[in-house]
Amino acid sequence: MIGRIQGCRSCGAEELLPVLDLGQTPLANRLLTANQLDQDEPTFPLELVFCAECTLVQITETVSPEVLFGDYVYFSSFSDTMVAHAKQLATTLIPSLNLGPNSLVVEAASNDGYLLQHYQARGIPVLGVEPAANVAQVAVEKRGIRTEVAFFGESTAKRLVDKGFRADLFHAHNVLAHVADLNDFVRGIRTILTDTGVAVIEVPYLRNLIDHCEFDTIYHEHLCYFSLTALDSLFRRNGLYIRHTEVVDIHGGSLRVTIGRMQQSETANEVVTKHLGLEQHAGLLRYDYYKQFGFEVARLKRTLIGLLNDLKASGKSIAAYGASAKGSTLLNFFGIGRDLLDFVVDRSTVKQGNFTPGTRLPILAPEALSQRKPSYVLLLTWNFADEILKQQSQFRETGGRFIIPIPDVRIV
Repeated sequence: MIGRIQGCRSCGAEELLPVLDLGQTPLANRLLTANQLDQDEPTFPLELVFCAECTLVQITETVSPEVLFGDYVYFSSFSDTMVAHAKQLATTLIPSLNLGPNSLVVEAASNDGYLLQHYQARGIPVLGVEPAANVAQVAVEKRGIRTEVAFFGESTAKRLVDKGFRADLFHAHNVLAHVADLNDFVRGIRTILTDTGVAVIEVPYLRNLIDHCEFDTIYHEHLCYFSLTALDSLFRRNGLYIRHTEVVDIHGGSLRVTIGRMQQSETANEVVTKHLGLEQHAGLLRYDYYKQFGFEVARLKRTLIGLLNDLKASGKSIAAYGASAKGSTLLNFFGIGRDLLDFVVDRSTVKQGNFTPGTRLPILAPEALSQRKPSYVLLLTWNFADEILKQQSQFRETGGRFIIPIPDVRIV
């Protein structure tokens, strides 16, 4: 499925109501080499809509997953926060699910093994399913994580089951939003789970996106933006049900759900029922809830650009931290480029030496902050603010300041 969708990605309904139009933008993770700077970049529409039938919020354009993920530049292990988050989750689930050497933990979009390594270290068999061959190679060679190079879905799940793989625990973290055919992916989960197996899924939470103006979470890899209500509809349609849910802090607020096969129970527990009721009361099921989002994004744009212009006019130098996908959305939609920013730094050695999509800012190592001493740094990866501010304590002690843009512009 490539191009503009004709109906909801979950339920197929045709009534999709506009929420926010970010215009024609480049692919957020398509970094440029120096040799590509004189070439035109492909851009694609980035429009957010609301399904009045099942309440799923989604973008209208689908870019080929082979283009997006065939050679990926995001490696989870470069974030200490992500690795710690994964370790804590694995440490909690191992005893609660009674996992051991006869169990199997499977993860879709397993990246470089940042999560599965914590199970393998405890003697629990693991299997990663990762579509980006370059990332899967790191998982295999550096961490010894058995990894299938494939997109996860029903056909992949059937192939793995035929090989004897059935998951006692299935993980899908920050991947469901990337999936064009949601029902196929969820059928794949049901196929690969054992009869008593469970799946733990994390997605950026729609309510945080809207209430905290996290518009930079919107880019072409993120096809969908989930409420618990939309997830409940999706899972039940495919024979699964939500056993538990909670909101966790990672990525500016994520929804974590634990799901199992429908025959285990068709009655959601009290926590799930309460959460669904809270969403209804807050208005997430109604289009009116989303109508002000565009105005809030415009307000944020005026505030941030006004600050950057004032700083630049007073002779201050400004850099940015984080050559991230969310940073690409913010810079391109706000029109923040080389007239305001001198460079971007990022911990990922895979990104260093390249240039940001659209804005074409050079990407350097974090050490450049101490070497070049910009007055201010725009923190594009604000979702990892605590980690980054701690890492950059020396830069801050010598007078460097960080600008955190979301949910409200502030200087620290």
